[in-house]
Amino acid sequence: MEPRLDVITLAVADLERGLAFYRGLGLESKGVTGREWTDEVTGANGAIAMFKLEGGLLLNLYARTDLAKDAAIPVGPPRSGEFSLAQLVRSRDEVDQLLETAAAAGATVTPAHDRPWGIYSGYFHDPDGHLWEVIWNPDGVPKSLG
Repeated sequence: MEPRLDVITLAVADLERGLAFYRGLGLESKGVTGREWTDEVTGANGAIAMFKLEGGLLLNLYARTDLAKDAAIPVGPPRSGEFSLAQLVRSRDEVDQLLETAAAAGATVTPAHDRPWGIYSGYFHDPDGHLWEVIWNPDGVPKSLG
């Protein structure tokens, strides 16, 4: 396996609600596509919302029930906190601004504060409970952000 990640797919209860939330964060998408397809083997609908992120990474939103069908797993309840996604930003103010933007888009926010290990960060949950951390590291950020 090559050491890279190309696509993150989040299971959502409502594609339109998820699309509106992530657009509210400033991400761009063509909207929900693929509604016309259904996988004959799994029964999964093909409707998906896609967002192209920096570096070519794709963030996809896919209906929770269809993701379970597609992966041949039971549909489980949404469970937050088992993992988090994170974004590194350039300043403390950018952490606070992004958390404010997320709150305005409908997120539940855990306010940022200084961590004993030297970062300043806070969290938000999207409408489906997916956990995002916004991080400023005063010792530097990856060169791609510099």
